[in-house]
Amino acid sequence: MVLPKMIRDEDPRAYQAADEAGALSKVPRVTFAFWVVKILATTLGETGGDALSMTLKLGYAESTLIFLAFFLCTLFAQVKSRHYHPVFYWAVVVATTTVGTTTSDYFDRTLGLGYVKSSIILLCVVIALLAAWRYSTGAIRVDQITARKDEVFYWVTILVSNTLGTALGDFVATTTGLGFERGSLLFAGLIALVALAHYFTSLPGSVLFWAAYVLTRPLGATLGDTLTKPPAEGGLGLGRIPSSLVIAVAMIILIAVTSLRKRASTQRLGPD
Repeated sequence: MVLPKMIRDEDPRAYQAADEAGALSKVPRVTFAFWVVKILATTLGETGGDALSMTLKLGYAESTLIFLAFFLCTLFAQVKSRHYHPVFYWAVVVATTTVGTTTSDYFDRTLGLGYVKSSIILLCVVIALLAAWRYSTGAIRVDQITARKDEVFYWVTILVSNTLGTALGDFVATTTGLGFERGSLLFAGLIALVALAHYFTSLPGSVLFWAAYVLTRPLGATLGDTLTKPPAEGGLGLGRIPSSLVIAVAMIILIAVTSLRKRASTQRLGPD
């Protein structure tokens, strides 16, 4: 968690101690920059997943297997790392969004479950995972992941929640008839409500975190479709591959800037 500014100003040593404790965690702090990168990652997952399955015409099943292999490789690097590494962490997040995109499309279209049934099934799985996590470890952690069991629950929940978010985004944009742009506004509004609940209610932080995490996926899905779908279907027609490359570059720049700022802050608070 990020300490209040007053504490940082009055007791920089306490802030440094919190930073040292956070260094043991294998996930980043949940800050505004975290959510911006997460939305970019989910948008990239939508455009990248569609680029492989549709633009390159590999199909949903084949694309799912390719992205699943990518997910397993990046997850292996993340699990083997002894501390938070931004490249490993965000590579896994992007991998879960691409797997989620193609898996959701496979459930909805190839298996014929439809958006409603698949969304309900996936929502039940997310709730079951969170309940099992709470029962197994005693707490649902979001920004202090140090134990292997917490890490396993963390990434499995992210994988399923991103798949759920894809199905929700497609349901709102197509089945309800809202379209991609209005769907994006709807999910952005819901995320804003979650943010308000964080500041003005006593709801558990872990519950709000996972609610926002699920909602950022359909926001990314609808944003991705807004960018890439042809104008006749309510999109901007920018193309899946060019959009994916631009979003990837934006992610890299933001992650690099955030990491450099954190390193500079740590050095300033270091021993004289």
